[in-house]
Amino acid sequence: MNGKVYLVGAGPGDPELLTVKAYRILREADVVLHDDLVSPAILEFASPAAQMVNVGKRCGKRNITQQEINSRMVEYARAGLVVVRLKGGDPLVFGRAGEEMEALREAEVECEIVPGVTAAFAAAAAAGIPLTDRRLASSLVFLTGHLAADKNCSHHQGHSRWPSLDSPEATLVIYMPGSDYAFMASELHAAGVAAETPCLVVSDASSGHEEIHLATVETLPESPQFGSPKLLIVGAVAGLARSFAGDSHAEAVAATMR
Repeated sequence: MNGKVYLVGAGPGDPELLTVKAYRILREADVVLHDDLVSPAILEFASPAAQMVNVGKRCGKRNITQQEINSRMVEYARAGLVVVRLKGGDPLVFGRAGEEMEALREAEVECEIVPGVTAAFAAAAAAGIPLTDRRLASSLVFLTGHLAADKNCSHHQGHSRWPSLDSPEATLVIYMPGSDYAFMASELHAAGVAAETPCLVVSDASSGHEEIHLATVETLPESPQFGSPKLLIVGAVAGLARSFAGDSHAEAVAATMR
């Protein structure tokens, strides 16, 4: 008899942001296949009897392929085990859940999704800003910096690999923006985002030692190189977090809000 696979969102890092359901399933799991970004404090919630397997693919370093992860989930489930595939944030947001669900369905293995708090929400909370605001932002767009990773393709064609993003009433959240902020600024500009648009670099959201920097698209290349995990929030609402910039940046960003 087959077991079952749960695709579980571990949230952005703070153990208290783990859902009650995720905590319960972790306690019941026979095997936990977890990403690198899942905090050790959350892994400690798993049953002491559970087999813990790190299947992380962080910062381009891949010790295991996605196909191998899919095969392991199927193998463990067919052995009758309760399997937790534990992902940072929410499994349905840039978490390759679609590929894993497809593999499990093809293998006729039962699968259930357990949502988690995605990093965008934790980053906005850390900065004290809304992601939508009826006065400033009526739409919210999630993007990944990995779509813009092929610099040769993007620059030689003279346009961004993102769709047009020229709406001033949209908040953009860019997951995994990388460390080349000059390139990221050029991609935003090519997608139609104005140079004076406020943006926030947020690292380690919800960890208790977040790093947050306020800039504009124009001044983004001068931003400090925070460690991963991090994301970039772009749009008028980012300008509400003025206390995270130096005086000169704060004045420049504040001017865009008037």
